[in-house]
Parts: sequence; C-alpha cells; structure tokens
Amino acid sequence: MEPEILATTGDAPPRPAEWSASVSAAPAEIATSETAAGEARNGRVFHANGHSTGWSRSANGHHGYANGHARPRVSGAHAARSAAPMPGLSLAPAPAAPFETPAPEGFYLRFGKRCLDVIGASIALILGAPLLALLAALIRLESRGPVFYRSVRIGRGGRPFVFYKLRSMVKDADRERQRLAHLNEADGPVFKIARDPRVTRVGRFIRTTSLDEIPQFWNVLKGDMSLVGPRPPIPEEVAQYEPWQLRRLDVRPGITCLWQISGRSRLGFEEWMRLDLQYIKRQSFLLDVRILVRTIPAVLSREGAY
Repeated sequence: MEPEILATTGDAPPRPAEWSASVSAAPAEIATSETAAGEARNGRVFHANGHSTGWSRSANGHHGYANGHARPRVSGAHAARSAAPMPGLSLAPAPAAPFETPAPEGFYLRFGKRCLDVIGASIALILGAPLLALLAALIRLESRGPVFYRSVRIGRGGRPFVFYKLRSMVKDADRERQRLAHLNEADGPVFKIARDPRVTRVGRFIRTTSLDEIPQFWNVLKGDMSLVGPRPPIPEEVAQYEPWQLRRLDVRPGITCLWQISGRSRLGFEEWMRLDLQYIKRQSFLLDVRILVRTIPAVLSREGAY
C-alpha cells in the first residue's frame, strides 16, 4: 500500500508490461537509444510529478512523451558505453525505455551533489587502492572466477547500467538463485539469505564489512551512481514494483542511503521504499553529509549486513 504522505490523487497507474517482461526475457545486450524506445511505445511509466511518460506519436510522425514533450536522446558517449558488450557479462534487456524524471532544483542538486560525488569517489578510490589489491588477491586465492562481480542494475529514469562489486560468492552464483528461492528471508521482490551457501569465506567478511562495495566508487565517477541515494535494484525487482515505488528511480542510485544507516536487512521492503522516498523528498547537502557520517558507525557495527 502506498504511504499516505506520498499518495497521489486518482487511480494508480498500471504497471507497464515492459517491466514485467524483463523477468522472463533471455539475456541480451542492453537496448539503448532508439532501439529501446521503439520497443516500449505501448508502455507507460509514471513518476513522482504525476505525469505519464508513455510514448505517443505526434502529427508529424515523430515519437515523444504522452505529455507532448519531445523524447530526450541518449548522448552518443552514454549510448556507446551502455551498448558495448563486455566479455563474460550477459546483460538483461532494459525493463522499459528510459523515462523522464523531475529536474533537480537548487544549486546543490544541480551542481554541488555531482561535485561532491566526483571528489569523494576519487579520494575513496585512491586511498582504497592498496586494500582493493589485497582483497583481490584473497578472492583469487580462495576460489576460481573473476575478482569483480558485474551485474545489470536500474538507475535514474529506468536506465540500465553495469554495476561493480568485489565478488563475494562462488563463480556463476546467479544461476543458483532459483534453486535457493525457497530459502529467501526477505519480503517483497528482494532476495536475501543470511547464511547464503553461495558466499565464500572471504566473501562473508567483505560483505559484512561492506568492503565489497569499494568498486562502486567507479560507478560514481562514471555518473551511474551517487555517493548518497537509493540502492540500485536489479531488473527483476523493478518489474515487481508497485507504481509508487517506481519513484525511487527519479534520482541516481547511491552507495549509501537512509536504509543503509537504519538497519539495512532488518527492515521490511516497504519500510525500505518509504525511507528512499523520504530521502528523495528531503535531499540536501546537510542530509547527504549526515548520511555519509552516520554510514561509518553503521558499517563498523555490521548491523543488518550479510
């Protein structure tokens, strides 16, 4: 059920078919730019400002949004980066075409937040490089497989991107997810097991200490993520979102957030979503600094981390 403080007037918009279709779709390269747009003309996505971003055809035959605005084009650099196939990584198709998001307001959200992201991520990668090298060696010594785990996540406006972590599970662990579905301890569309049998010994340490998240500072530098924001979901989770939960895609996903400092996996799924939407509604420089500062004791306490 949608929380009252975030409720909108009128009937809730239907979930687009494209979001659900991605769950059963065979792995393929990420659809981008005109290809992704052309496959989703009959779908509609609604965001926090209440507007529909469904596709429509204007009198001159060009495609745009249902509210009459022209569809934004993905920049050449972004499209090339998203479309380029990567060895050893199967990219699931985007659950829907990228949609409009509310424009950020205020100097900090338009410029300052990105500056904080670039400076913070750069410092973290430089200082964390020796530790990253040590952890990489331990991962390679314990089990076969790559050092880095890469998966497709959904970012701002429904755009998919490649997400990086240190590998904490055995090779090809994703293929075992369906077999272990009956052990899932999380509610909602999230899949979590406290004593996941796929996790290695080194993996358990880096997961409980959040050291597996270090490579995500590279995602921040690339502009896919922010230091602070809702955690990036996988396409299968987004396909099961209720309409009001899609609003968490109005901002860049982050490395840490209110959920991260409030108990993490101890919280239910809807409470997690409410915290994310609360952050989006209140986001500011001071709030980001508070979350970043409180992340340190939250990580050290290991509360809700597994």
